[in-house]
Amino acid sequence: MATTLTRRNFLSFDFGDRRRDASHWVRVHRVAMACRFEVMLSSDHAAEITAARAALTEADNLETLLSVFREGSDVLDVNRRAAAEDVTVSATLFALLARSAELHTTTGGAFDITCAPLCGCWDVLQREGRLPEPAAIEAARAAVGMAHVRLDASARSVRFTRTDVELNFGAIGKGFALDRMGGVLRAHGSTRALLSAGRSSVLALGGRGRGWPVDLRPRIASRRVGRLWLRNAAVGTSGAGEQYVEIDGRRYGHVVDPRSGQPAEGVLGASVIAKDAATADALSTAFLIGGPALASEYCAAHDETLAILVLDGAVERTEVFGRCSGATLEMLS
Repeated sequence: MATTLTRRNFLSFDFGDRRRDASHWVRVHRVAMACRFEVMLSSDHAAEITAARAALTEADNLETLLSVFREGSDVLDVNRRAAAEDVTVSATLFALLARSAELHTTTGGAFDITCAPLCGCWDVLQREGRLPEPAAIEAARAAVGMAHVRLDASARSVRFTRTDVELNFGAIGKGFALDRMGGVLRAHGSTRALLSAGRSSVLALGGRGRGWPVDLRPRIASRRVGRLWLRNAAVGTSGAGEQYVEIDGRRYGHVVDPRSGQPAEGVLGASVIAKDAATADALSTAFLIGGPALASEYCAAHDETLAILVLDGAVERTEVFGRCSGATLEMLS
């Protein structure tokens, strides 16, 4: 049995074309949620650095709220207590829980913040290069699903219906943080900025002309897939090529389909453009899992959603679904 462990990013972003804009950029950044959060301002908006720092402080605050790796976080408290009692949470966390539940429903379960037991089950693939036992997968699947999470809006509380449920906001948390940061900037009067979290999540406030240029650049390809121009919109990306293990010639990615319990396959990468970054982030994961069928169905039913999928196969191909009024897409032939 041959195994190979590889890490690679599906998409990277190019945040501007200095040949088209004579101004220079001011970047303010901080590490939070295990990635680099950055606020980029043009030189004529450099006076807003104080606002940018306040926005980054919001990312710090949300890490304390949402991180499953930080002792004392609100999410860890919920995970420890909610199977035994109703846990009252902050308005911020409840809003994220409610939005996550809604996205779970509208994606047919492809987006699921309770998928942690399945991901843990498949961690053996990354650590030891072997497949998990079928019984272990089925046991993990039994603990996954928003049906096990009861939300009470009047009490702003959450309760689990079984003991082994876990919440993890890894597929939506960075986008949610960008939206909150954008709110801080707007409250300070900022009208033009580009916010990013790692190399997978971007939120554009304002923008000159068509907006901020953002390149879609798969690292597995020799050139860009295309260029987006964003104004008051967000893009989130997920890629099956970021991390995988190959066993006997078959590649197993790190993104697990919560519906089947198996690693997602068929889509090398998904980019989603929406009006808010949390939605863009969550849907990029859902469409990576659900593929063209889910992307097509969702975009037809929901305005202001644009999806770009790079599909695996003998010949890679790109499919585009929906539209977003905050984005102009230029595909490369």
